[in-house]
Amino acid sequence: MLEITDLVHSYGSHRVLGGVSFSVAEGELVSVVGPSGCGKSTLLRSVAGLIRPSGGRITLGGEPVERTPDNLAIVFQDYSRSLFPWMSAANNVALPLRRKGMDRRRRREAAMTALEQVGLADAGGKFPWEMSGGMQQRVSIARALAYRPSLLLMDEPFGSVDAQTREDLEDLVLNVCAHHGITILLITHDIDESVYVGDRVIVLTRSPTRVAADLEIGLGRSRDQIATRQLDAFVRLRAEVGRLVRGGHTTTPASVLEKH
Repeated sequence: MLEITDLVHSYGSHRVLGGVSFSVAEGELVSVVGPSGCGKSTLLRSVAGLIRPSGGRITLGGEPVERTPDNLAIVFQDYSRSLFPWMSAANNVALPLRRKGMDRRRRREAAMTALEQVGLADAGGKFPWEMSGGMQQRVSIARALAYRPSLLLMDEPFGSVDAQTREDLEDLVLNVCAHHGITILLITHDIDESVYVGDRVIVLTRSPTRVAADLEIGLGRSRDQIATRQLDAFVRLRAEVGRLVRGGHTTTPASVLEKH
């Protein structure tokens, strides 16, 4: 689905990405984690076609990414700036569907279905300022679902909500990936989260950023916030990711970690 090859990017004389390469298969949920300031968001914006990287190649579905692809959706961290405050939740979700040429009735139906899928069936008429932060981020996710993207990019999407809401949203994303088969690339700074939601975890180095490790998680799609985090396999994996983020080198092959 997504292929990133030798991606480099510089801001002036400062090289942020130093040759990042990895791929994402169709239907996978891949977490990307790394040290603060290593260029995770630059990577995501390059994949989204929002910035043109200095070098390297990105392909989505076999086609080079040279601008924002039509079959892509993004959920940002700052939900308060991604929703239009003068529009209801349903209208916020329906807005991008105009790009698909859908008439008003079909846009409304798709929006209400997506809101129901994220647990907001009764919130279609509410405005963003009438909803909690967690509800607003659910609206953002519903908007992405309604668009039916081939690839969903998520840029630290749970960083601005409380811990309980964060866990609820993590489980929501797992359900979305399992039931809709959407391919997801999730950028996060949270090590536990990267392991909990990911089929794989891509660990980045400090800038100029490269891939330090590509770890298969192997915990299955059915996960539980309490039971999964208590598993020995989860504890070992999060420790390995944490060591790598802090500058360690890969000592345990992914295949060994996968066997737990």
